Amino acid sequence: MLTKNSQETPLQILPRVLIVSRRCIRKNKFVDFVGEYHLDLIANYGAVPVIVPRISAVQQMLDAFEPFHGVLLCEGEDVDPSLYETENGLSHDELDEIRKLHSSDTAIDRAKDSIELQLARRCLEKNIPYLGICRGSQLLNVACGGTLYQDVEKEVSEKSGFDIKHINYDNYDGYRHPIKVVEDTPLHYWFQDSLQGVNMEIMVNSYHHQGIKRLADRFRPMAYAPDGLIEAFYDPNAYNPEEGKFIMGLQFHPERMRHDGENCTENVFDYSGCPRVYEDFVKAVAAYQKKLAVCSGERKVVKVGGEMEKQSKRIVRSYSITKLIYEDHTSSNPSAEASDLHPGALFFQLNARLSVRALDREEENRLKQMGATVRNSASYMKGMKKQKEIKETALKFMESMSTEELWDLIACYQMMAHIGSQVLEEKLMC
Repeated sequence: MLTKNSQETPLQILPRVLIVSRRCIRKNKFVDFVGEYHLDLIANYGAVPVIVPRISAVQQMLDAFEPFHGVLLCEGEDVDPSLYETENGLSHDELDEIRKLHSSDTAIDRAKDSIELQLARRCLEKNIPYLGICRGSQLLNVACGGTLYQDVEKEVSEKSGFDIKHINYDNYDGYRHPIKVVEDTPLHYWFQDSLQGVNMEIMVNSYHHQGIKRLADRFRPMAYAPDGLIEAFYDPNAYNPEEGKFIMGLQFHPERMRHDGENCTENVFDYSGCPRVYEDFVKAVAAYQKKLAVCSGERKVVKVGGEMEKQSKRIVRSYSITKLIYEDHTSSNPSAEASDLHPGALFFQLNARLSVRALDREEENRLKQMGATVRNSASYMKGMKKQKEIKETALKFMESMSTEELWDLIACYQMMAHIGSQVLEEKLMC
């Protein structure tokens, strides 16, 4: 219970990342799990990992997880081959051999496929950030019309002549194989300080027996294994973490490329680029949350620690400076910084959008028909002209602002509108 002198601390709403669990049998019971390395990285960079249980009932309950701001799909069995075109040319004996060798992965889990495909398609339709690791990258490709190799070793590695394994059951975490990174891609940006020589190679952790066969048209490769298998891809039209855009699949496991028994910090990974994958993903998730809040009119929750008081002072100063601009017919104030003018500029831009209209002769006649005098009509047009000038001034300030500043500003005014409504309601009740 709050005492008279205590203050209620507003909650900070963190962005939510959905992660679908994998099912296994433990002590004769089904158990759902998600690898802790993924959860650590998501949480350490400031998002809340929300585990979606792999149970049939969830297929009809995905709306209950809204709003969510990102999806990470990672572990699981093979994607059901019936969901994509399969022309592998493998014999029945070869398929039986594959099932025996990879028995823990070849069992099809249609409930998990259905849940994850629904989430992937929502991300693609709504531009929600999506990171697919291993199976998650394969499922993303299938969701966009791509296909998979049902067994990489038999369909790719043996035919390529390269002696490379994509899975080592005896050394999951320690096993590495080389990949060649494609220039001018996000992967190149993350790992550029670690790429070895002109070959642009890094050594990655990998355990999978399936992989990308035909990459969906919307994607661009970011890395290849020596046998030609695509190890990473992304949508170049949906990648900009600062603006909440991130659609990507990695066949390898950057979260596993760290020293055992250590926390998820940058200095314990094989490469500094490994955690940066998750860092940029969460950055996109947070930006998407902010964008979603603005678009839906959701009130921004101000952080604790004196931020409310600072915000209030900034708003009051902004209104004061903006009032001077309005009254003095000037676009500047010698005592004001550009950042001080931004809130007032936004206010007048939004106000002008609602009130300023181009006055043509027909509208002038309408004013006269309404009984307005020439003087009043002239005054009205003069006011509208003044508003138009203010709008132009506001737009100049707005053009110099970043997307981040614009989102913060709009959220700020939504908060002021909410507070104003509350105060007005209280006054009317008095």
